[in-house]
Amino acid sequence: MLFFGSFNPVHRGHTALAEYAIAEGLCDKVAMVISPQNPFKQNMALAEEMDRYTMVEAACKNTRYPEHITPSIIEFLLEKPSYTINTLRYLEQNNGSDMEFSILMGSDLINTLPHWREAEAIIAGYDIYVYPRPGVDMTFSTERTTFLKDAPQYAYSSTEVRDRLERGDDTSEMLDKDVRDYIRSRGLWTLASKITMLTAAIERNPECGEHYLERGKCYFRREEWGKAINDMRRAAELMEDKTEATQYIALAEEILNYRYKDIYNP
Repeated sequence: MLFFGSFNPVHRGHTALAEYAIAEGLCDKVAMVISPQNPFKQNMALAEEMDRYTMVEAACKNTRYPEHITPSIIEFLLEKPSYTINTLRYLEQNNGSDMEFSILMGSDLINTLPHWREAEAIIAGYDIYVYPRPGVDMTFSTERTTFLKDAPQYAYSSTEVRDRLERGDDTSEMLDKDVRDYIRSRGLWTLASKITMLTAAIERNPECGEHYLERGKCYFRREEWGKAINDMRRAAELMEDKTEATQYIALAEEILNYRYKDIYNP
């Protein structure tokens, strides 16, 4: 069974689904296929490929079925951008006819399947197991689709995990200990690392208002008001919708005015 994902980072919800697939006898093995960075659409929040591989490897080793749940970097090695049908064909060509492949995906993802490259070949050729995503109904199905209504559900996503990490909040219920330790050792998804990435992005494209807006938010959270205001002003100059940037400017200036009043007019 192929479980595709960016795993950015891999969390307990991911590994619980892989364990469920093994425990329910849906497959002999689950390969957690880590998606590469799209060279044509950079995602600054996406950790380096080998960082994500190392985290998935650690998480797999700590599952109930470490011999049956493993990471896969196959899509790192194939032509970019990666397409699921290309990965499936490569695996079939290089693993012999005795091995059968199925796909595990969420109810949100299967709804987009008709728009995938060569969707007809995937629909006709592979069993698809779909786990429920909170608040997302499955609106598309195939003859070879099985809906896993009893699969474990988790109320958080990798995005929410990253947000918690940036805030310095506890993630012990979301992340395996070895994954948490690795994230800490590498300084992943901290405000400092986000500012560094955004600064590099601004240097590459100084006319992107969204980058100034996001960096300004980071400075705001660090209470670096002057830097936050400067970035928000630049964002307001560049962006068509200036609402969020101007709101941050007003709030930062209000905080500064209050502090000066408090200091000099006790």
